[in-house]
Amino acid sequence: MLIWVRNVVFAITTVLKALWVTLRSWFQTYHPARRTFTEKYEFPELPVVISPRYRGFHRFDLTSCIACNRCARDCPINCIYIEKEKVPGRKGFRVTSFIIDYTKCMFCGFCTENCPVDCIFMGQTYDLSCYSRSGCIVDFARLPLEIAWGWGTLNPTAVALSKLVTQPVDEGPSL
Repeated sequence: MLIWVRNVVFAITTVLKALWVTLRSWFQTYHPARRTFTEKYEFPELPVVISPRYRGFHRFDLTSCIACNRCARDCPINCIYIEKEKVPGRKGFRVTSFIIDYTKCMFCGFCTENCPVDCIFMGQTYDLSCYSRSGCIVDFARLPLEIAWGWGTLNPTAVALSKLVTQPVDEGPSL
């Protein structure tokens, strides 16, 4: 009987301590001197300041890529897809499609570390909001050069417009 009473008292004191922590946090939340997260950052109008070492969406330089497939091989979850073709009269390959599936990417940075020509690196963009999963599959060979190289912001509109492009942007018009 004594063990039962001790267990009941222990349960009641534990619940009261938990309620006290909850109430204390609740009162601190509504303290007039405390600002909320949205007041501090004002996200849509004023983006959050990010650190220089932040690993955001990739940046890719299509003109310096030698299509060695090291980034695709080193990716632990296989979210990089590269298509290439042999260039007649020239040594090496030309990248015709460089796709990263951001629904699978975990932003580990392994693809950027082993690139022999440093054509892929981590960017500072962190927002690629879209209503469908196809908006998270980015073909860097079809993006405009200023966005792919990091001069512009990678946004859902540019990704949607890149799906309408039929050939890589560095090729120019086909003859």
